[in-house]
Amino acid sequence: MKSSRSDLTTPVAGSTLAQMLNWAQVRGCPTLDAQLLLAGALQRPRSHLYAEPESVCPDAARDAFMAWIDRRVRGEPLAYITGEREFWSRRLQVTPDVLVPRPETELLVERALALCPPGPAQVLDLGTGSGAVALALAIERPAWRITATDASPAALAVAAGNARTLDVRNCEFVSGSWYEPVPGRRFELIVSNPPYIAPGDPALADPALRHEPQSALVSPPDGLTALREIIVGARGHLVAGGALALEHGNDQGPAVAEMLVRAGFSHVRSHADLAGHPRVTEARMPQ
Repeated sequence: MKSSRSDLTTPVAGSTLAQMLNWAQVRGCPTLDAQLLLAGALQRPRSHLYAEPESVCPDAARDAFMAWIDRRVRGEPLAYITGEREFWSRRLQVTPDVLVPRPETELLVERALALCPPGPAQVLDLGTGSGAVALALAIERPAWRITATDASPAALAVAAGNARTLDVRNCEFVSGSWYEPVPGRRFELIVSNPPYIAPGDPALADPALRHEPQSALVSPPDGLTALREIIVGARGHLVAGGALALEHGNDQGPAVAEMLVRAGFSHVRSHADLAGHPRVTEARMPQ
C-alpha cells in the first residue's frame, strides 16, 4: 500500500492538524512533543487536536509549528522552544540562560520541606537558576525567608521574573558565586542543585544538554568540585542543628555522604528519586 504523500511532504496551505502531526512524526519528533508544539502554535489546548483533527491549520500556526519542529529534531529542549516548564505544579518561564527544571529535582524540594519546620526560618538556595527550588519552597512555606544566589545575572533575571509571575514575595535573589553574596549570614536550611557532571561524561553527548548552560552542568575536574565547595562552606553558614540538602548525580551518593561526614556533619542520609537512583543527600550541622 502506498503512503499518502500529503501526509509525508512539507505541509502546505490547507494542511489539516492530523497531517501536520504526521509530518512532525516523520521528521522524527516524538508524538507528545509534536502535539504540545502544535497546540502551542495554535494557542489551543491539546484536546483540540483530538476533537478536530481534520480542521485546517492556519498559515501562521503552520509556519511557527514547522520552525519549532526543526529546532526540536535538532535536539533543542522543548522547554526552550515553548519558553516554559512545569515544576512543582507551577509554570515557570525558562530560557537558554538556565537549566530546564527536571522532575527529579522535586525530590530536593520534598526533602527540604521535611528538614525544616514550617515556622519562620532563613533558607538559602545556592545556584538557583530559574528559581524552581527557591520558589517552590517559598510558596509552600510562606513564613520562610528564602535567599537565592546565582553567579549568572541572566539566570537571576529569569528567576526574579518567575517570582513576579507567581506573586512570590518571601524570596530575594542576589548575585554571586555560592556563599559570596551572604557573608556572615547563617541559615536554618541550605539547599542546592549545583553542577555535578564531570567533563567528558558520556551524559554530555545528549543533544538536549548541548543546548543548556554548561556552567550549570559541568563541575571540573571530577564533577564533585561544586558539591565540595558547598559542603565546606556550609559550616560557616548554618545555625547549630541546621540542615543541608544537595542534589547530585545518581552515582555520587557515597562520595557526597563521605564528604559530609569528613566535614563534621551528622544524620547523613541519601534518598532515591522515582527512578530508584540516589539523587539527594542531606545532613545536619552538629548542635
